[in-house]
Amino acid sequence: MNKPLVKLKLPLPLFYSGKVRELYDLGDRLLMVATDRISAFDCTLPTAIPDKGKVLTQISVFWFDYTKEIIPNHLLSAETRDLPESLSSFQKLLSDRIMIVKKAKKIKIECVVRGYFAGSSWKEYQEKGSICGIKLPAGLKQSERLPSPIFTPATKEESGHDQNIDQKELVRRVGAALAHRLEETSLSLYEKAAKYALERGIIIADTKFEFGLVDDQLTLIDELLTPDSSRFWEEDKYRVGISPESLDKQFVRDYLIKIKWDRKPPPPRLPEEIVRKTREKYEEIKRRLIRG
Repeated sequence: MNKPLVKLKLPLPLFYSGKVRELYDLGDRLLMVATDRISAFDCTLPTAIPDKGKVLTQISVFWFDYTKEIIPNHLLSAETRDLPESLSSFQKLLSDRIMIVKKAKKIKIECVVRGYFAGSSWKEYQEKGSICGIKLPAGLKQSERLPSPIFTPATKEESGHDQNIDQKELVRRVGAALAHRLEETSLSLYEKAAKYALERGIIIADTKFEFGLVDDQLTLIDELLTPDSSRFWEEDKYRVGISPESLDKQFVRDYLIKIKWDRKPPPPRLPEEIVRKTREKYEEIKRRLIRG
């Protein structure tokens, strides 16, 4: 097993350090580097997943190209040959992990689209018969396909858990015109991606998008339709009424729930078997989506 990339220090100004990615300032652009760190329940785990950052980057690069006719995105290059000369000795380390991107003014909203009941949406529906204030028909079951995909925005928190908000609160935060564009664009992205994935035997149960403004133009940013930001189910194993086996980060969450971690720091280390299986799932979804 390859040694995972956990910490990274480049001879560039650090713009931002996230749970998984490090962003470096290139002046009029940013260098985004995906490490192999993995987070769950708002904590970065002490055990990394080898090559996970490469998978996230390669999947995002694929989707940015596939969806570029719907909305412009921030990706300029994913090639190490386009890195500054000062990083020439880092090219092998950074290969398949980088995106050189446009600087954007981030819109602090998580734009979540749900096509199926999963996770918190199923719990909320059981309690209230709705998701984020959107009333749904009675009698729907766990993991069932929704009558149509729905847009359920959430706050983008710097620390702690993002909070679901309804359409009224979204409008209050960003204005009616931008709220409408975020919803319309998110649904278009989901529908195009879900159709593509289903042709390859993959159900995208839900996913989240992030947007920013580049010269006042709405732009798709961050990562896109990865196993960190989406729920991927195998179509041939999908059954209504149960929580399907996934090819995404849910596998790690399920393990942490099984061992009854209280979701408070410090998080536990992952056993080698969980690391191995997680890596296999990430590699499998990349293979199915990009080469399937």
